[in-house]
Amino acid sequence: MYFHFRCDDQGYDLLAGLFKRTAIEEMLHIERISERILFLKGEVELKASAEVSKIHEVKDMLELASKMEQDSARDYNLWANECAANADSVSKKLFEDLVLDEERHYDQYDTEMDNMAKFGDRYLALQSIERSKNISMGNAE
Repeated sequence: MYFHFRCDDQGYDLLAGLFKRTAIEEMLHIERISERILFLKGEVELKASAEVSKIHEVKDMLELASKMEQDSARDYNLWANECAANADSVSKKLFEDLVLDEERHYDQYDTEMDNMAKFGDRYLALQSIERSKNISMGNAE
């Protein structure tokens, strides 16, 4: 969500929306995993896996977000294999479904990094201009 807030503050609505949607999906992942843990009579412990990186440059945000998605996909794949080895097909499927989401997130960030590489700061400027246009026309949310 930090990246969403930073991009929103700078008027980069498309990127802000992408970061927000992804953060919400990640929270839903936590919910699904927590429900499964409770079903299996385990204890849910919620804690941040790392400090929030206070990154201000969009390129750096996208690179970190992309790496985090790759890492999550790798971990979920490993956990799916562990579940299979322990005859827990429901948990295995859960992790396999999460891999699909993480790979989609990665692909979205990769596309945005390609756009940044192709268009540079013009890509971000277009997003800010679009917001300004909408505000001047009374279409602000």
